[in-house]
Amino acid sequence: MTVTGERQVFRLPDLGEGLTEAEVLDWKVAVGDTVEVDQIVVEVETAKAAVEVPVPYAGTVLALHAAPGAVLSVGEPLIEIGGAAPAEDPAASRYREEERAGSGNVLIGYGTGHHGTSRRRRRSAQLKAPAADARPLKAQAEDARPIKSAAGEARPPQPSAADARPLRTASAGPRPLRQEAASSRTPGQAPRVISPLVRRIAREHGIDLAQVTPTGPREVILRRDVEQAIERAGAASPAAAPRALERIPLRGVRRAVAEKMSRSRTEIPDATTWVDVDATDLVAARDALRRTRPQLGIGLLALLARICVDGLRRFPELNSTVDTDRSEIVRYGHVNLGFAAQTDRGLVVPVVRDAHLMTTAQLAAELTRLTGLARDGKLPPESLTGGTFTLNNYGVFGVDGSTPIINHPEAALLGVGRVIDRPWVHGGVVTARKVTQLSLTFDHRVCDGGAAGGFLRHVADCVENPAILLADT
Repeated sequence: MTVTGERQVFRLPDLGEGLTEAEVLDWKVAVGDTVEVDQIVVEVETAKAAVEVPVPYAGTVLALHAAPGAVLSVGEPLIEIGGAAPAEDPAASRYREEERAGSGNVLIGYGTGHHGTSRRRRRSAQLKAPAADARPLKAQAEDARPIKSAAGEARPPQPSAADARPLRTASAGPRPLRQEAASSRTPGQAPRVISPLVRRIAREHGIDLAQVTPTGPREVILRRDVEQAIERAGAASPAAAPRALERIPLRGVRRAVAEKMSRSRTEIPDATTWVDVDATDLVAARDALRRTRPQLGIGLLALLARICVDGLRRFPELNSTVDTDRSEIVRYGHVNLGFAAQTDRGLVVPVVRDAHLMTTAQLAAELTRLTGLARDGKLPPESLTGGTFTLNNYGVFGVDGSTPIINHPEAALLGVGRVIDRPWVHGGVVTARKVTQLSLTFDHRVCDGGAAGGFLRHVADCVENPAILLADT
C-alpha cells in the first residue's frame, strides 16, 4: 500500500507460490463507490487459479488502475482509495440483497482476519457510477482526482454543481419509480449500478447500461432491468453473421497449461504403452459400494486412484522426477496424486496430497472436494502444485484412448478411456463385457519399458480383479 496525502494506492499483493503476475478478470467496485476494510474489490486470475482480492482499508474509490483483461505484476498499482466512507444510501440498502453478487475465494495469507465483518459496499446519494469499468486510468479518475494547491498538497475533489443537486426537489412530490428514472436522468449522466453482478451480466451480453431504463430507487439499474434489455436485444437482433478471425489471448490458467505442456514435450523423452482391460468386476465393485455404502460416494475415479497408489508402491521408478541441474533421478517417498479436471477456465490438475496414506473412502472425499473447488474457480494455488503422478480420466469425454502429455516435472501419467460394452472372451466364451483402455506415458529417463510395462500390467490386473488389492491391505 502507498499513501499520498489523502490518496491511498493499493498495489497487487504477493499471491504466493512464486506467482509474479495476475490478470484482472472483474472489478467488484467502480470509481465513486465506497469500500470497507477487507471488502472484495477485484477478481484476478493467476497461473494457478482465480483469486478474489480484498482491500485493506476503507474509503472512496478514486481510480481503478487496470481494465479487465490487463495483466499486472506484483507491486503494480491496483486501486486508489481516498477519504472516509460516507453514510449508506437507504434506498440502495433496501435493494442490496436482491443484487448482491456472491463472494468466493479469500486471498491466501492476506487480510486482517475480521471474517465476521460485513463486506457491503456503500454508495453516497451524491456519487455516480461510471458507465464502464474498463476505461483508461486517466478517464476513470478524471472526476475524482485531487486538486493540488499552490503548496503542492493534495486536496479532496470538490463536488460540482451537477453532483451536488438533490435527486428530487421538495416541490416535485412523489412519483412512480419508473417515471422518475425515465425523466430525471440528464444527457451524459452515467447510469447508477450498485451490483457488480449487474455490470458483469450487461458486459457479457453487450448491453449498454446508458440505454437501460432503471426501475430501482434513485435511478438504480437492477438485474431485472438488464435481463429485460437482453430479451429485447435478442428479439431484435438479426441472424448471426459468419464470424471473423478471432484471437484469444493465452492468459492465466490456459497460459500456464500451455507453457507446462510445451516444456514437457521439449524436455521429456516420453513413451506411451497401453492395454485393453476387462473392467466388469471393477464396475460391479463400484455398484456394490454405492448400494451398501452410498454415503461414501466412491466412484470409478476413486477406485482407479487407489489402484494407482498401489502400483506406485510396487514401481517407485514412476513416482519420481529428473533433476537436470544435478543429473539425478529423484524418487519421492510420498504420493501426491494429481488428477486432470476440465473447468470453464481450462484444464487444471488438482493434487491429492499424501494419497498413499488414504483409504479409498478418503480418496473419494478428497477427489470430490477438489473437483468442486476447481469447477467453481476457487482452488487455492497450493492445491495445484507438488504432484508426483497424474491420473487422467479422459473417458468422460467419450473417447477410448489417448497419448497423454506428462505433467512436467513428473515422470508418468496414466490415462483411462471410456468404459463400454464390447465383445470379450470370458471363461472361454465370447460375451459382452465392460472394457476400457489404459495408457501410460512415462519419462524414458527414469525407467525402461520393463518397469513401465510392469506398472501398467499391475494396474490392469487390479482393474480386472479388484480383490488383488486386498492381499496387502
